[in-house]
Amino acid sequence: MDLGAPISYLTLEAGTPVYAADGEEVGRVEHVLADPEADVFDGLVIDTRSGPGGWRFADAPQVAEIHERGVVLGLDAEQARALPEPSDNPAVMEATAEDMERDGLGDKLRRAWDLLSGNY
Repeated sequence: MDLGAPISYLTLEAGTPVYAADGEEVGRVEHVLADPEADVFDGLVIDTRSGPGGWRFADAPQVAEIHERGVVLGLDAEQARALPEPSDNPAVMEATAEDMERDGLGDKLRRAWDLLSGNY
């Protein structure tokens, strides 16, 4: 499989194939989750609808390689199918100081959902 030259997440385009570490295509890039101004890559939203599932979120450490014609995850196909879905922000009846702390993956999943649902 010729994926082309390595590229930056900044130039990665929607629709680029995403492969598991074992070579199986697991979906296509739907959205790159990043803060380009801070040069922080948070991960990818992957469209897996051609197979079982839907949208899945791969956190930055799970993305092994980004190339012109494909992305390779550091996960096998089974692990890739088990990636979490982006999630909606749950309703909050009462907010505390603890609720304002960032929780890493949960924040990324909510940001991904907001982008996909047009609430960002």
